[in-house]
Amino acid sequence: MTAMPQLRDLLYRHCRGPRCRIVRERVHEYARLVRLDRPIGIYLLLWPALWALWIAGEGHPRPTNVIVFVLGVALMRSAGCAINDYADRHIDPEVARTRDRPLARGAIRPREALALFVGLSLADFALVLLTNRTTVIMSLMAAGLAATYPFMKRLHHLPQVHLGAAFGWAVPMAFTAETGDWPPPIAWLLFTGTLLWTTAYDTMYAMVDRQDDLRIGVKSTAILFGDADRLIIGALQILSLVALLLVGRQAGLGAYYYVGLVIAAALAACQQILIADRNPAACLRAFLNNNYFGLAVFAGILASYLLG
Repeated sequence: MTAMPQLRDLLYRHCRGPRCRIVRERVHEYARLVRLDRPIGIYLLLWPALWALWIAGEGHPRPTNVIVFVLGVALMRSAGCAINDYADRHIDPEVARTRDRPLARGAIRPREALALFVGLSLADFALVLLTNRTTVIMSLMAAGLAATYPFMKRLHHLPQVHLGAAFGWAVPMAFTAETGDWPPPIAWLLFTGTLLWTTAYDTMYAMVDRQDDLRIGVKSTAILFGDADRLIIGALQILSLVALLLVGRQAGLGAYYYVGLVIAAALAACQQILIADRNPAACLRAFLNNNYFGLAVFAGILASYLLG
């Protein structure tokens, strides 16, 4: 369920007349720019942050940190969408999946997208100030990764790895927020697992646009891997599960956690079946299925602390 229907109903209920119609249309376009109608990116960014918070807090993370990270993830992902569409404003009109985005069809001007990116980033930074100095310093790296990611597809074939680092950076930040100290080795192991997992599912996402990307000259791991894409994605999935297995051992998590990993492994196998024919629609479904992978891992962590 998304926020778009509720937002639209609220605007129609309290805002009528010609001017209000313009306001409604603008708010709707801004909401589409930051993908409030497609919150999958928020979920995929949120799961590793929650994994890290619960492990760093040994099952009892500070409520303030949970609120800061949940809101911060939503703001940062929205900011990332705004800067992504700004960077791709000349590319998106050439890609079937993205040509209807607000910036691509001229419903929003480039400077508006930039202003929204800055505003959301500042709001996110204000949330980080509620944590501690180490986390604030680490958040600058997170902002840098998020701001530069959209431009990487012009420079090299590994933008998915860059995204993995951007999404995974929530992990060491969560540990510093909970402990006030530099992240321990287990945090970097969890970061590595997140980076591998993100690279795998974002390669599935890149497979959706592979033909368009080849035509317009955009780089991605889906293009780099070529016919070995399924094999390499499978290897990345296995390595991410191994990293998560080692995290569970180091954190002393119980049997419920490993049940969650078994479910996650089964979901990864289902994703391999979906991408078998490299059909774009099926690759998109495989990408979306990773939300349940992240949920399964978190459910295992939560159950291990609550019931183990």
